[in-house]
Amino acid sequence: MNVNPIKIISILSLISVTTLSCINQKNADKGKLVFQDEFNNKGLPDASKWEFEVGGDGFGNNELQFYTKDRTENARVENGNLIIEAKREKWEKNDYTSAKLITKNTFPFQYGTVEVRAKLPKGKGTWPAIWMLSKNIKEWPDDGEIDIMEHVGYNEGYVHASVHTKKYNHIINTQKTDTIIIKDVAENFHVYRADWTPEKIEMFVDDKKYFTYIKTENDYEAWPFDQPFYLILNQAVGGNWGGKEGVDESIYPQKFLIDYVRIYKK
Repeated sequence: MNVNPIKIISILSLISVTTLSCINQKNADKGKLVFQDEFNNKGLPDASKWEFEVGGDGFGNNELQFYTKDRTENARVENGNLIIEAKREKWEKNDYTSAKLITKNTFPFQYGTVEVRAKLPKGKGTWPAIWMLSKNIKEWPDDGEIDIMEHVGYNEGYVHASVHTKKYNHIINTQKTDTIIIKDVAENFHVYRADWTPEKIEMFVDDKKYFTYIKTENDYEAWPFDQPFYLILNQAVGGNWGGKEGVDESIYPQKFLIDYVRIYKK
């Protein structure tokens, strides 16, 4: 059979252009790209985009880690990824260290699409999260919390999305939440996404929607989400949920890898 190489190249080029066009259209549907970090630098995270939240008081969840600042052992960029690494080591009164990166002062925003491509840590005691809090938070959970992704290592593959408000939260067992099973979260990267509008909040993994919270009540106790929020990336160790079935000390250090963060706004 005679094969025309020019024709094959033309077909492949057409496929590539069509694919790229579909990707561009898909991104255009999300709105304008207003924040991004592709993590192509090296060393500490870009200080113009990320701040460190520091401390080791358990953060209300009896967590075991101390969140450090400007310490590449716990947060660094290398090989195109942000690495948030939890380590078993003494730090002040804590037995573990880790990092918590936030955009509270660098990029608070109201409404939009958040996309984070990440690979999660593995093992009992790990508790990575991609989430958001009100820029002007005064009282939790009154001012709202948006959990784009939470994963506890003792229940590997179960990815959780939630919102918390004064009326709906896990303390009084009324939180709005759902779960999707992604079996290879610790082996492969997946895209965790939130679409936040004045009417609803939706969560996706790899474009598969599995959680929706619709604004059906106009009071602040049920919908405190009409104000600027900021993004949080962290890896906790243990705690009320992450350590519910104990912490396997032998698995540490554990890495939470983030390939990119992108925020779009219409």
